[in-house]
Amino acid sequence: MLDVLIIGAGASGCAVARELSRKKLKIAVLEKNADVCEGTSKANSGIVHAGFDAEPGSLKAKLNVRGSLLMKALSEELDFPYRQNGSLVLCFEERDQVRLEELRERGIQNGVEGLRILGREELLSMEPEIGEKVTAALYAPTGAIVCPFGLTIALAENAAVNGVSFHFQTQVEEIRKTENGYEAITNRGSFSAKAVVNAAGVYADEIHNMVCGSGERIRITPRKGEYLLCDKKAGNLAAHTLFQLPTALGKGVLVTPTVHGNLLLGPTAEDISDKEGVSTTADGLSRVMEKASLSIKSVPGREVITSFAGLRAKGETGDFIIGRVKGAPGFFDVAGMESPGLSCAPAVGEYVAELISDYLKPEDNPGFVSVRKGIPSMALASKQERQRLISENPAYANVICRCEMVTEGEILAAIRRPLGAKTTDGIKRRVRAGMGRCQAGFCTPKVLEILAEELGIGEDQIQKAQEGSYYLLPEEEAENGGMRKQKKPEASRKEGRDSI
Repeated sequence: MLDVLIIGAGASGCAVARELSRKKLKIAVLEKNADVCEGTSKANSGIVHAGFDAEPGSLKAKLNVRGSLLMKALSEELDFPYRQNGSLVLCFEERDQVRLEELRERGIQNGVEGLRILGREELLSMEPEIGEKVTAALYAPTGAIVCPFGLTIALAENAAVNGVSFHFQTQVEEIRKTENGYEAITNRGSFSAKAVVNAAGVYADEIHNMVCGSGERIRITPRKGEYLLCDKKAGNLAAHTLFQLPTALGKGVLVTPTVHGNLLLGPTAEDISDKEGVSTTADGLSRVMEKASLSIKSVPGREVITSFAGLRAKGETGDFIIGRVKGAPGFFDVAGMESPGLSCAPAVGEYVAELISDYLKPEDNPGFVSVRKGIPSMALASKQERQRLISENPAYANVICRCEMVTEGEILAAIRRPLGAKTTDGIKRRVRAGMGRCQAGFCTPKVLEILAEELGIGEDQIQKAQEGSYYLLPEEEAENGGMRKQKKPEASRKEGRDSI
């Protein structure tokens, strides 16, 4: 029997798993998708919010400020990309500057440090490409940017090293109360645990409602946000994260650099019913371009390399739904994790782990390993570091992804690590192969080949992400009208590749 069962391997679930692994507990994480970071955590703005927007006294306010304070040290401990670039909330009408002052006062109540209001001249010295209609802005120097999948994968890997087991493509179908806790019935068998953590993202209401009476039910609405990602050529158009004065639908369309050097525009905000509804629309992306043009003078439309959409888990309370569930002892919600959920992840892990520790009274784990080293990047490495890596493993000299200069050595490391990649999306999120200008047009066949060889399966069994997302048809199906899988020559798969 498990001590703790965590449902959902997004940023919140993995943060809870990592914090709980500090204790002597038997912990498992169930994830319905093929990898960690497949839901809300993979498709968001990658922002570490300073914490001035949330209602003072709310969980959002408390966990946002605490998460922001923890993130830098956590990035150093777990080796994922993070940069404190500061943020600006832009005002476009002089009459609205009073709202900037209200935000500043709210931030001060929340404990955010360094907040101040800037006039246009000072703004221009910080952001020369600022929009013509911008009159003033609220400056938050503690605002930052992070790699959302880098954070989530780092938390998950560290949790796994510390004994947490992860079960992918495992979907919870029913939860039953038992004498000693709970039994989760899944498509891959049942799991019994003394305590359950519900971190299921947009599905958190369904998990919650399995164990609660009709009077305690919750409802999560998926809020879709569409984004545009620009090439690194446009990455220097904004140094800070540029917000617009928030509305009831959120913080509006932002313009921000990413930790990898791109420029990100978005998101829109549309409440939908489909919990898998991540399609983009011409209208939505047009609105992103239109709104972004208010923040910067020249929106780099010609530099857009991809678009995507993500879903935020919108609850009905206006705040996160975190904590013990009435009438269900040992069941803990981590629900309604909309923005600033990613910013709060380290603090959510702390908070929920403390609640569960109070419930189970576990001993400390004397063997807890607090540090994790990420995969070295040849694109960012110094000449000396590149030479060292190549001398240790010649695969680091074979370039697979030209746009991002990702080598075979990095891809092999992504597959062989704890919770290693088994899909092309898994490779992409760990080492960025396919993230560049051509969006995997060049490197996909080579990544397929490496994955198949490492996993000991045919290339027609490699998937992009979820069940059924195959690139190639089996040979017998291909002969009946599909794309025939070509037989590879016997030559080494290293032949014909670029070298550093």
